[in-house]
Amino acid sequence: MTQSKDYYKILGVSKDASPEEIKKAFRKLALKYHPDKNKGNKEAEERFKEINEAYAVLSDPKKRKEYDAFGSQEFHRHYSQEDIFRNFDFSSIFQDLGIGGDGFTRIIFSSGGGGGMGSIFDDLFSAQGGADYGRAGRAHPHGDRFVYQQPQPKGQDVILDLYVTPQEVINGDKKIISLQTGGFPEKISVTIPKGIGQGKKIRVPGKGVQGPGGRGDLYLRVNISLPPGFYFDKDGNLVHDKYIRFSEACLGTKVDVPGIDGTTLKLKIPAGTRCGQKMRLRGKGLPSGTGARNDLFVRVLVDVPKSLTKEQRRVIEELKKAGL
Repeated sequence: MTQSKDYYKILGVSKDASPEEIKKAFRKLALKYHPDKNKGNKEAEERFKEINEAYAVLSDPKKRKEYDAFGSQEFHRHYSQEDIFRNFDFSSIFQDLGIGGDGFTRIIFSSGGGGGMGSIFDDLFSAQGGADYGRAGRAHPHGDRFVYQQPQPKGQDVILDLYVTPQEVINGDKKIISLQTGGFPEKISVTIPKGIGQGKKIRVPGKGVQGPGGRGDLYLRVNISLPPGFYFDKDGNLVHDKYIRFSEACLGTKVDVPGIDGTTLKLKIPAGTRCGQKMRLRGKGLPSGTGARNDLFVRVLVDVPKSLTKEQRRVIEELKKAGL
C-alpha cells in the first residue's frame, strides 16, 4: 500500500500557502536539519530527505496541482520518487542555502536500496552534470553516499589594451598577440570584429591568470590608433581638424581632406564659415558593427599666422579700416 505523505504538514505550511511562504519554510527546515549540522543523526537525515521531497512537489506548480487534486496516495501511484525529483534544480537549492566555501560540503543521502534516494540522486546528477548543473558544482558517488563538491575558483581575469588600425576596424581582421604565461611566451590569435568601437572589449576565454579551477578570461580593450589630426569627440564621433586661411573662410573654398582609410576626400567650404564649425562627410567614418560606415566630421579652424610680411600687414590694416 502506498504510504500517505502530507507535504504541507512536513513543511509546516497551510494548503493555500504562497510559493514564497513554501520556499521560506523549506529554507528554514533545510538549514535546521542539514546533515552538516547534524552529523551522524539518522533521524535528522531522514527528516532532511522528507523536506526536500515535499519541496520538490510543492514548488512545482504542476505537481502541486495534481497532489492537491488527487491526494497523497493517488499522487504516489502515478509519481515515483524519480518522477518527483525529475527536473528539480538541486543547484539552486544549494546556492539558496548558502552552501559553499573553500573545502567540501556534504549532502548525504543513504541509498536505501534500489529506487531509494541514492539512485534518484545518481540519475539526477548524471543528467544534470553538464552545463546547467556545472554552474553550482558536481556530485560525486562515494560508496552509498553522495558528496557535493563546491567548484574551485578560477584565476583572475586580465584586461590588456589592444591597439588596432582604422583599416582593421573597417574590414575586420585577425591579430596574433604574445602573452607571458608562467614565464613562457604564448601566442594567441584574436579576431577583431568588423566595426568594433573604441574602448570595447574582446573576450578571450581561458587566457587569464591560472587558478585552482582553471584560468580566468582575457579581455582586450580596443584602442583605435588614429592618424594625426583625427580624434573622437565626447559623443564618440570621428572628427578631423582642417585649418584654412582667413580669406578662405570669408570667401569660401574647396579643400582636400585625408580619409580615415587613407583616401583623399574633397570638401566644399561655404563662404562665411566660422572658426570651429563642423561639416559632415557622410559614410566616410568608421563602421558601427557590421553595418554601414558612420560619418566623418570636419572641424574647420582658421589658421592665424604668428608673423606677417609687410604686404600682409598692409592688407590686414586695410581690412580693419573696412570693418573686417
